[in-house]
Amino acid sequence: MSGDRRPEEVAVVVRRPAESGPEFLVVLRSPEKLGYWHLVAGGVEWGEAPDTAAARELAEETGLEAVPSPLDGPLSYDLAGDPESVRERFPVGTERITVWIYVADAPEGWEPVLDAEHVEHRWLDLEAAVELLHYPEPREAVRRAAQ
Repeated sequence: MSGDRRPEEVAVVVRRPAESGPEFLVVLRSPEKLGYWHLVAGGVEWGEAPDTAAARELAEETGLEAVPSPLDGPLSYDLAGDPESVRERFPVGTERITVWIYVADAPEGWEPVLDAEHVEHRWLDLEAAVELLHYPEPREAVRRAAQ
């Protein structure tokens, strides 16, 4: 059904310790999901708290069972730049999407088990992660998680 998606999303920065400093997980979305590098992310369902959505998406997309911690204040983006196939998922008249951002710590050496939405992952330092991520909101989320 079109137009039934809540105009809120979560993005979870997954980090793990490494000898050279913290590493950040970036995941490559499958071609069917537009094929860009992103964070663990997804929609907040109607009646679901963002905290719950963050933990659910983390488990679904990586297999990591953890309680993500919120990062300061939500981000948002303008839907106008997205393709019609994306815009039509939201209620008519939706112009901006709120993105609640979180950080989750994975153990040293931990590797994700990716779901069907993703085809590849990389662990990167802050600069490389920010450079690879496609959208500005995930870049800002990683910067905040690194502080």
